Amino acid sequence: MINFLTKILLYFGIGLAPLFITGQTNEIQIKFIGNCGLYMTDGTTHLYVDFPYKSGAYNYMEYENEEIEQIKEDAIFLFTHKHADHYSNKLLKPFEGEKYGPWNVEELEELGSKTLDFQIEPFRTEHKVYGISFKHYSYVITWHGKRIFLSGDTGDVEVIKSLKELDLAFMNPWMFMNLQNERIPVETKMFGIYHLYPNEKLPEKVPSNIVFLKEQGRKISISYE
Repeated sequence: MINFLTKILLYFGIGLAPLFITGQTNEIQIKFIGNCGLYMTDGTTHLYVDFPYKSGAYNYMEYENEEIEQIKEDAIFLFTHKHADHYSNKLLKPFEGEKYGPWNVEELEELGSKTLDFQIEPFRTEHKVYGISFKHYSYVITWHGKRIFLSGDTGDVEVIKSLKELDLAFMNPWMFMNLQNERIPVETKMFGIYHLYPNEKLPEKVPSNIVFLKEQGRKISISYE
């Protein structure tokens, strides 16, 4: 029996060019922390996505305390929603950086006017648990001309199917399955599948244009001119 991650590869893994280019100094560096938690930097701007969260919440990934200790001063924090495996007010509170989420997404427009070559566009997306809807946003980050999509916990495909010229699309597995079931292509150079359980079984062979983010601390780079 073919598991759902292998099905994803069969559907999305053909005919896409690799995104990552080495030998260039201008890069957006992305570190996978756990769940949907990411740290992104171009060396000047520091962005944390869905981090800090409560380590081990809902049996998802734990992380070492040093991840909190290493958070940069004056960073930007971006959250898709407030569930504990994505967000911890207790852990976030001590930090002075700018904080954005479903409670103040309208302020992201002002952020783009203050930070060079950096913009975050929010999209209201559906997130239901046991039939209860929660306020949730997906995002597109445009940074040095590169476009990065962040799904968060949504399985809603209405936003992603309309987006063009993405360089990297972070998606959870259930969004992938919905795209497959509806036969919807995605216009992106690279997929990053995140929010996997620690014991998630992965396919043995993975195309170069798909990254399964199970190894915490894994780093990805996107080169720009």
